[in-house]
Amino acid sequence: MIDAVIFDKDGTLFDFRASWGGWTDRLIGELAAMGADAAALSAVLGYDRQRAEFAPDSPVIAMTTPEIADLVHPHVPGLPLTALNDRMNALAQSAPMAPAVPLRAVLQGLRDRGLVLGLATNDTEEPARAHLERAGVLDLFAFVAGCDSGWGGKPAPGQLLAFSASVGVAPGRAVMVGDSRHDMEAGRAAGMATAAVLTGIAGAGELAPHADVVLPDIAALGDWIDARRAA
Repeated sequence: MIDAVIFDKDGTLFDFRASWGGWTDRLIGELAAMGADAAALSAVLGYDRQRAEFAPDSPVIAMTTPEIADLVHPHVPGLPLTALNDRMNALAQSAPMAPAVPLRAVLQGLRDRGLVLGLATNDTEEPARAHLERAGVLDLFAFVAGCDSGWGGKPAPGQLLAFSASVGVAPGRAVMVGDSRHDMEAGRAAGMATAAVLTGIAGAGELAPHADVVLPDIAALGDWIDARRAA
């Protein structure tokens, strides 16, 4: 039985390429204006600015904001790491997010099934809440955690276990939904079911060995949960 769903954000609720390509391009542009080597930054971030494409192993896909800042910082002369983190978070908070599906309708459909919803992201919490608020769905979430919320980031299970404790649903009665291997590993480590979606960068072949199901997007999640409940 599934009673709760915890979602990844980027690549799951929001289309990854459409949402984070602009953020990465803006970050590279701003830092290059401060004297950083744009080509070196593009290589570190795994992002082709001309093609607007992420490399499959881009740190932007799965790493936390502080982890990405640590990679970028050596290429930005004279900028304190704290200032870099602050600027990255500010850019993230204002980044235009492209919903992967009609979010309000899909998430409300899950709530109408009696499911409790949560969010666990490797983004920081304040931008995550801002993205959900702008998408008109923040009120549907009983729990929102970022990498700075006190439970670490994925693939560790801390955020997911905190969600279970917060909403009073055992991990074995919850499902982790995400678009990356990190999401699936976090779900498995927490003792949850795992559902992968293909609205991020990873393909079905990469995700299937680590997921109970691979879905095209979260719009297919309700039917899958209904089938699990019926069984």
